[in-house]
Amino acid sequence: MPHITMDRKIDLFDFTKSFIPVFQKSPLIKIPTIYVEKNGLNALLPTIIIDENHQEFFIEISTTLKKTTIRLLPVTDPIKTDAVKYSLVLVYYQIKKLFPDISILKTNLSEYLKLDVIS
Repeated sequence: MPHITMDRKIDLFDFTKSFIPVFQKSPLIKIPTIYVEKNGLNALLPTIIIDENHQEFFIEISTTLKKTTIRLLPVTDPIKTDAVKYSLVLVYYQIKKLFPDISILKTNLSEYLKLDVIS
């Protein structure tokens, strides 16, 4: 399962205030909004990808006292295409912009983190 785990807790309510909807044309990646649970520990981002397939799924951000993880919500389980994996990276870059001192503890998306971001 694609994921990015970062080395500290982030404030998801702060992230929500600075979140910029994602719209990339080719391949189409659309992440229009973010929903945060009232406990502030989990967020869902509805995502639409159109590449070889048309897929709709949720990206999940979960945070604990010591780490924050971005991953696909397992219940939605899209086909793990390059565009699906890159959508997680786009969310990470927005978090990194707001929290520049955050670092990646572990990920299986290293090759996607090296790609240029289209904004």
